[in-house]
Amino acid sequence: MSTSATRSKPVKRPKLAVIVANGITGDSRVQKTALAAARAGWDVTLIGRSTGKKREHAWFGPVKVIRVPVANHYSRRVAAKGKQASTRSLVTQWGVSDNKALEQLRAEHKAWVREQSARIGWSSGSPVAGVPAAGRKAWIRARRSAHRIRVRAYRWEEGHKARNKAKNAEANGDWRHDWPGLVDLDLAFGPVIEELEPDVIHANDITMINTGALAAARLRARGLKCAWLYDAHEYVAGVEWRLPAMDSAFPAVEREFIGKADAVVTVSPEIAEIIQADHKLATTPLVVRNTPIRGVVGENTGRVSVRAACELGDDVPLLVYSGWIASERGLGTAVEGLAQLPDHHLAIVAGFKSDELTRLLEQAEQLGVRDRIHVVPYVAQHEVADYLSTADLGLICSKRTINYELSLPTKTAEYLHAGLPIVASDVQTLSAYVREHRVGEVFVSGDADSFVAAVTRGIADRDAMKERISDAILTDLSWEHQCEGLMRLYSEISGKTPPSPLPDAPWDAQERPASTDREEPPAMLMGEWTPLGSTPIKLGLGPANFAGQLAAFASAVCRERADVSAEVVKHRTASSGHEYPADVYVDGRALKKLDGQLEQVQRIVPRYTHLIADAFRPVFGGLNGDSIEGDLPALHKAGIKVALLAHGSEVRHPLHHMARNPFSLFHDAPEGYTEQLLPGAERNRRIAEESGLPVFVTTPDLLVDLPMATWAPLVVDVDAWACDQPIMERKRPVVLHAPSARWTKGTDRVLPLLEDLDRRKVIELKLAEKVSWSRIRAMVQEADLVIDQFAVGMYGTFACESMAAGKPVIAYLDDESVALSGVTPPIVNASPDSLGQVLEQLLDDRHAAARIGIDSVKYVRAHHDGTATAAALASFLTV
Repeated sequence: MSTSATRSKPVKRPKLAVIVANGITGDSRVQKTALAAARAGWDVTLIGRSTGKKREHAWFGPVKVIRVPVANHYSRRVAAKGKQASTRSLVTQWGVSDNKALEQLRAEHKAWVREQSARIGWSSGSPVAGVPAAGRKAWIRARRSAHRIRVRAYRWEEGHKARNKAKNAEANGDWRHDWPGLVDLDLAFGPVIEELEPDVIHANDITMINTGALAAARLRARGLKCAWLYDAHEYVAGVEWRLPAMDSAFPAVEREFIGKADAVVTVSPEIAEIIQADHKLATTPLVVRNTPIRGVVGENTGRVSVRAACELGDDVPLLVYSGWIASERGLGTAVEGLAQLPDHHLAIVAGFKSDELTRLLEQAEQLGVRDRIHVVPYVAQHEVADYLSTADLGLICSKRTINYELSLPTKTAEYLHAGLPIVASDVQTLSAYVREHRVGEVFVSGDADSFVAAVTRGIADRDAMKERISDAILTDLSWEHQCEGLMRLYSEISGKTPPSPLPDAPWDAQERPASTDREEPPAMLMGEWTPLGSTPIKLGLGPANFAGQLAAFASAVCRERADVSAEVVKHRTASSGHEYPADVYVDGRALKKLDGQLEQVQRIVPRYTHLIADAFRPVFGGLNGDSIEGDLPALHKAGIKVALLAHGSEVRHPLHHMARNPFSLFHDAPEGYTEQLLPGAERNRRIAEESGLPVFVTTPDLLVDLPMATWAPLVVDVDAWACDQPIMERKRPVVLHAPSARWTKGTDRVLPLLEDLDRRKVIELKLAEKVSWSRIRAMVQEADLVIDQFAVGMYGTFACESMAAGKPVIAYLDDESVALSGVTPPIVNASPDSLGQVLEQLLDDRHAAARIGIDSVKYVRAHHDGTATAAALASFLTV
């Protein structure tokens, strides 16, 4: 029996912490490492840096993601040490804090001298207030001397401080002094890593080497087994760091900790040999090139296209550069060469506008080629090859630096998987590879004429070079092949082997924001729809995605319509609560900047045929104002069919609602809320009336405010909420109320009654506030009755989810809204005044209450599983 019990006990997966000092997004090597390990069976947590002040949680497929805020307390402490006042300075600069205070002191002294000198004149040699004139002169001379000494002492001390400051600013070889931010990173990341108690820490890049080493050592000090490896993304000693302090600190921190690592990984054989020699490592570092995932290449063909992003025809010669933009990347040579290639265009794939990109565009303006340079946005790491494949040649223009001489850039493999021949500068490793495999042309680094000649040859011989991109090359330069050794290394250094792989874990995972207390990937939140691709109708949905309804709409439509593919975009704000599925999450801060706004234009205009714009919010950020109205001219010009979708308060007129609903949420709204909401509701109604666009609403009560609209019912995943637990069998039924905000549900109007029934043990009240989505679902399934809202007059998403779980729902429904819907929901209608009587009836006739639960499931399947919604949208979704 004990043997059987042992066999049936689930085996825990070994834990891996992948750590990186950046924000993770856009770091394809780190993302692919985490996904590969998860597919191999590891329990992976990917830890990066947050841009805000709070810890952020997400899921990246099966990978947990944590972004950690990093303070600069240690850095400030180091800086302050150079400014601390000495005991001597407290004497030499007593009462004088800075140069401004010195000038004030001098002014005070001059004023005193002038006044005392005047008094001497007034005295005319006779005593004044008992002080002879001669004595006053001596007093003035003494004060002047003391003042001069005090000023000289202050200035001497200031000079001494300046000399000390300069000395303190100089790099001294102590990385804690030279680049204290490395300590701040450890202070932020370390506790998070140690809380996870991983079996292996994978420390990416030089900025994580001390954190990985110290976290592993601290875990071992607690008696835990923890191995760690250092992943050197470059040859640190060969980098031309932008500051002397970095040039001192980074090689120093590498020297201190690289020998403590259980293993070292790097990106090329050449760098591996040099690292081993420099640090006298016993073993040559494992080489893991940063290469594309071959298994997903081709899956996004037609869905993403750099040529389409540039709005260019197939007959236009298009060069593309994809990667980090910095002066040492040598892209200025390509810009200069473009002047001699009048028919060619250049696409620069850039995540944001950097100083170097600005300089390049200014250079292009001066050369008269700016109109042939297109700055286009990044795509997800699994889409890169397909995105680039519509160009003609891929560019790698690296200057002669040690790292570029020694490694094969990531772009090499990305271009080849995209089927692009390469135009490469003659840095050692890259040029040798291109020449050996005859998959591109080589030019002299920094020589524009040589670049032009290479491009000309490349265009002429393009087809032949494409034929030489063999299966063997693509297999060798695939992430699937490269990561095999890394997975073995994890097991070797830790002694841990995952119980079984997870081959179904997707390579093309999309990151989904999550609640902090969610312990498992929220599978029921993972909406499934046909990714935007080569269908007749390419539907975009965004940007609010309230309660995940855009994702649900996309799933419903794509399930019913094979001719539709979709992309869901969510603009995130600081007040965003639960996050729901989307293809793209856009930080609200980026939408305030021109780069972020133009990125949305590039995402939408060349790619969508149809757009459902919800909540009347702008889809281009703040580019054309604060509503969808400003974006409509550009959308119409692009030939995109637009429909408007309203969810609630963006169109619900507060004054009208209060007039017809005695329990209106606006009676209980926070002070000033109604006045704040009113202009927007009136504006949005005007837009709906004047635009002539199709208008849809998710709840029928909004038809009162928008009589021209069509009801497109809320969509819920009925199967995900299904529950076979019997209801109303307990003597004391569980009654659940889950207000997102009390005033929006009328909670304070009914809570005293519910609490009284709970105290008298008539019911067991469960009040769920600020609870995660996953916990809410569990609470619904455990409940007998669900109390929804008494402030709106219609049911919403939570009521649908509760009905899908077979729970009788009690809510206040106004007759006008029910009549407009054309159907009668099986919701138990009650007002705050009648709730007690309604509950009493349900408790007295429990069989009738159970039948309501059964009818609720049937109703939701008929009206809210997405079928009715897809039918409502059919008239809009036409070619």
